[in-house]
Amino acid sequence: MFTQGDAGQDVRYLQKGAIKLSVLSRIGKEAVVAMLVPGDFFGEGVLAGQSIRIGTATAMSPSSVLTIEKAALVRLLHEEPAFADRFLSYMLHRNIRIEADLVDQLFNSSEKRLARTLLLLARYGDDTPTRKLPKISQETLAEMIGATRSRVNFFMNKFRKLGLIEYNGGLKVNPSLLTIVLHD
Repeated sequence: MFTQGDAGQDVRYLQKGAIKLSVLSRIGKEAVVAMLVPGDFFGEGVLAGQSIRIGTATAMSPSSVLTIEKAALVRLLHEEPAFADRFLSYMLHRNIRIEADLVDQLFNSSEKRLARTLLLLARYGDDTPTRKLPKISQETLAEMIGATRSRVNFFMNKFRKLGLIEYNGGLKVNPSLLTIVLHD
């Protein structure tokens, strides 16, 4: 969709598919910032004066994305209160999730971070959670939680043996995985 360092002149809205947002450090280490699903906005930094993309947006499956030029979005925000309310609500919820991600990274073990990430990807707590996740590699999961792929593999096998997840051609998250997150 776009690459870190590209000029930013628009905001994107994911209509269909899945998008991975990632950043690359100067030494080449990649961190996955978010996995987006239909209904998510991305690239909204342009509204705050970001003229250069600070991350990369990569389609993880066939995707349909609406591109909204900055000027058009600003006009929509001023002229359409319902849209402005929806956009503001989305941004506030995303900010809350990012704060929770930071707390998770600072204070929780990699096992809990993986369990929480799987539950978030499955949209646990939403009106219609999805048990089956889009195809995601253990390497991507490791980048999302700040761990190695071997640690992710270890915990995925542990979760599977405990019946918390299932994978046989696809990954399914059982609500019982929440016990890992809640257990101290």
